[in-house]
Amino acid sequence: MTEEEKIFAGQLFCPGDPALKAIKLRAHKLSQRYSQLAEDQAADRAEILSQLVGKMGKGCFFQGPIFFHYGTHTSIGDALFCNYNFTVQDDAKVTIGNHCDFGPNVSIVTPVHPMLPDERQQMRDENGNPIRLCYARPVTIGNNVWLGANVVICGGVTIGDGCVIGAGSVVTKDIPPMSFAAGNPCHVIRPITEEDSMIHKPEILGKNRPL
Repeated sequence: MTEEEKIFAGQLFCPGDPALKAIKLRAHKLSQRYSQLAEDQAADRAEILSQLVGKMGKGCFFQGPIFFHYGTHTSIGDALFCNYNFTVQDDAKVTIGNHCDFGPNVSIVTPVHPMLPDERQQMRDENGNPIRLCYARPVTIGNNVWLGANVVICGGVTIGDGCVIGAGSVVTKDIPPMSFAAGNPCHVIRPITEEDSMIHKPEILGKNRPL
């Protein structure tokens, strides 16, 4: 079993493995190239994303800077909007649905390290050799999800369709669909209902109308 296969199996793996380091270096370079381009260089940006991300939907926009750890481990649906400083540590697989909106400084972090200090510093592989190991858990974000500024999504989390995650939240557990959740650790505050429609806020709605 390769180290990448161990990641997907949820097992301890060696982040210093040469094959993994090559994937990460490629992603880091592409992320850096993207981040150096202005937003009016759309064609060049799109070409980089096509090389960087495992699956990319239509109509996505990344303000930049961006940082992907592997890139190829991430799948993104249509019409994702990402504000400044989007970070994806996609050791494990990251799946993002359609029509999501992410505020500035959103981070998705899949790696997990052993809790005991000695085990973080050094373990032994199957051959008894000393080695540093970690593991990773996948993240799934549904359709029509809004992540506020400075949200952190930790490994192993699933966020259901239609959720709103308040600014500054650290999401460590699953959030059910159509929930407003916030906090550190993030917790469900209430369901999102038709009472949240802009129709009920005429002072903000003005002369506009929902679809």
